Amino acid sequence: MEILFLLIPLAVLLLAVAAWAFWWSVRNRQFEDLERRGYDILWDESDSAEADDDPAQRSP
Repeated sequence: MEILFLLIPLAVLLLAVAAWAFWWSVRNRQFEDLERRGYDILWDESDSAEADDDPAQRSP
């Protein structure tokens, strides 16, 4: 029963940290553009193919 005196404040503290982390991510617009990173994979492949064709970007 005495362990509850430790576990309840610890749980409240962890909840406060999780709420702060969520609030920070929303305020810094971490959830604004959810689809762009998925399309970056496709764009990176075409960019690397164009870079392979450019001899100026090749290292000796």
